[in-house]
Amino acid sequence: MLTSAEVILLDVYDLHENDRIATMLSSAHGKVRGVARGARRKYSRFAGALQPLAKANVTWFHKEGRDLARISAVELVRPARRLQSDLEGILLGGCLAGHVLEFAQENDPSEHLYRLLDSTLEALLAGVDRRLAARYFEAWTLRLAGIFPPPRRCPECGRSLERGAVLGAGDDALRCSGCGTGSPVSAAAVELLLRIGREALPALAADPPAAGVVAELEQLTGRIRRAFLQHELKSYRVMQEILCSPSRT
Repeated sequence: MLTSAEVILLDVYDLHENDRIATMLSSAHGKVRGVARGARRKYSRFAGALQPLAKANVTWFHKEGRDLARISAVELVRPARRLQSDLEGILLGGCLAGHVLEFAQENDPSEHLYRLLDSTLEALLAGVDRRLAARYFEAWTLRLAGIFPPPRRCPECGRSLERGAVLGAGDDALRCSGCGTGSPVSAAAVELLLRIGREALPALAADPPAAGVVAELEQLTGRIRRAFLQHELKSYRVMQEILCSPSRT
């Protein structure tokens, strides 16, 4: 079946001497893997267009029973090179793509996840704080996967969580201190999660939370993600190892 759609390229790597494989996210088609024949050649029609995290109009043909589609045309809509102008940007971009590669399903519509990735990349290219953008994306990815509901009220007793909450080992929802035990979650972190649920990223960045609250949210979403997946995302682990290494302090 021949398909043309707007996509965001998630991952691009070489195949043999002349070709490249691209994994892309489409709103209507979910995660799609395809091969671009001849993409590594000097005068390839794909030259410069297969950029990780770029938005592009792509045409591909998928034959039933085949793992890979065949990519026939790529028209670049929004490059991502400015996001990847330094090491931190490259690692952050890889982490965003890593989340989508893990949570998106192949050939399954992903409208909300596509919009989330698209709007997050747009905000990053406009210069919003990278750490805040990453936490926004992580929290929404978990929510779209049905893992981490908005922490409005304790799921046990219905009490408001505005004064803070706790997260138990292996839990995917916050509880009040009267109903649960575990690591405390500050009122400021609860409020940030609620703001993420109701505000677009640029609005959130215009009135940003304290850096300590953003760091607390990183720990919280990381615990929930690891409990659900039973492992840490390789892209996130690599980012932490490199950015937190003694040689960079």
